[in-house]
Amino acid sequence: MVLVDHSQDSYLAVESANIRHVDGMPDDHLATVRELMKTWRKRYPKNLVRSLYYQSHYKYKGISYSIPDSMRDMAKPMIGWCNKSVRALADLSVFEGFDAPEGVAGMVDGIVEDNELDVEVSQAIVSCYTHGCSFITVYADPDDPERILMIPRSADWSAALWDRRRRRISAALTITDKDRDGRIISFQAWLPGVVYEVERKAGSAAWRCEPIPTYLDRPSVVPFVFDAQLNRPFGSSRVSRTLMALTDFGLRTMVRMEATAEFYSAPRIWFLGANRNQFSADTWSSIVSVINGLPSDKNGNKPTMQQLQQASMQPHSEMLRTIALMVSAETDIPVNDLGITMDNPASAEAMAEAERKLSRTADRQNRRFGRALKDAMGLALTYKNVDPQEWDGLRAIWSPTRETSDAARADYYAKIAGVNPNFADSDIGLMKAGLSVDEIKAQREYERDKRAEQAVDQLRAQLRVNASPEEERTDAGTGEGGPAA
Repeated sequence: MVLVDHSQDSYLAVESANIRHVDGMPDDHLATVRELMKTWRKRYPKNLVRSLYYQSHYKYKGISYSIPDSMRDMAKPMIGWCNKSVRALADLSVFEGFDAPEGVAGMVDGIVEDNELDVEVSQAIVSCYTHGCSFITVYADPDDPERILMIPRSADWSAALWDRRRRRISAALTITDKDRDGRIISFQAWLPGVVYEVERKAGSAAWRCEPIPTYLDRPSVVPFVFDAQLNRPFGSSRVSRTLMALTDFGLRTMVRMEATAEFYSAPRIWFLGANRNQFSADTWSSIVSVINGLPSDKNGNKPTMQQLQQASMQPHSEMLRTIALMVSAETDIPVNDLGITMDNPASAEAMAEAERKLSRTADRQNRRFGRALKDAMGLALTYKNVDPQEWDGLRAIWSPTRETSDAARADYYAKIAGVNPNFADSDIGLMKAGLSVDEIKAQREYERDKRAEQAVDQLRAQLRVNASPEEERTDAGTGEGGPAA
């Protein structure tokens, strides 16, 4: 059996992005593709570094004289603060589906189900927080034009240009495949009105493309962005330079702590006035022997023993705690969630306030992600030839970012429903009561079934009232409870 090493599968060869000509592509579009490749080459090293920190594959960066070379070579990443920074915020954004107008609700639900957006969106959000942005591409399946594909794309395998006047993407590129050496062999170029499927010719360095018309006035690519600013439309990463520096700082502290512990793991003993030749070559055996002794010298002087006191780990642990507090301030993650236990445990109010900072960020991001999802679904419906006015009320639905007890939900629901009865039976009211979107749909289906049963029962009762005496005697004689079908 041949074992394949997949440890380098995600790496790409930057030099393979130098494209001079693509068969079948106009010169103006080729110039845009080359600009996109230039943007990707510029950003790829930084995106790769953030991916390594998120996956805890970063290297030890320590001072050469602080620890022995052997221990420095053995130092491995043991602090996952970058991963925690991304996942703690991403876990608060749970996409549940769309609230769509009745005319397009079935079509929207079908697109969500075909693309498994309930789980794919979470991956796009994790990638967004890792690199600052991610993308969702929308296009018709070439093998089945009736099926619309909405595929999340990572920023480290993608690039985009921003149209500041229209405040949207003007062109985008997504790498789709590479060879075993990391060289790019296929990618997609997303331009207004067309998508190019570009691939390298087998056995050569030449490129060829297949244009797929979209008939849209814009690229069908939508960005997911974290903390977008006017001068940074593609946002910034949760794995910031500050957080990476603090992670390196914390790893150095842990390695120094381990080196100190190793140095004092065996008793450090000094014999003053003894000859080196009096000691065994096997030092460890001498230390663990039950009985040991040294003779006096020729003048009768006896050697004296002194043992070095064990070094305290307290300075190292205090430094690590200080670093964790700085990480907490940078990421809004409670310090207890970073693996640091404080001497005075925080009160419930203090813990709630610390978590509230993160949930406020999640609420703001869910609003942005909801806008991006609405834009992406709008593109999908456009491929279906749906008039934009028909999906004007479309909106994304997210799970609450803050945990609320069932008792608090019930009290809130009862008080609002008491003064506004319509609220009790609305979807918003049921969501405030704690029901998920799937549970609300199941409840609506149950209500429709019950109304249908009641309508049938009323119809049967009405038929009995209108039946003639002869029909009633016939029904009674045959033992039937109603008219024959």
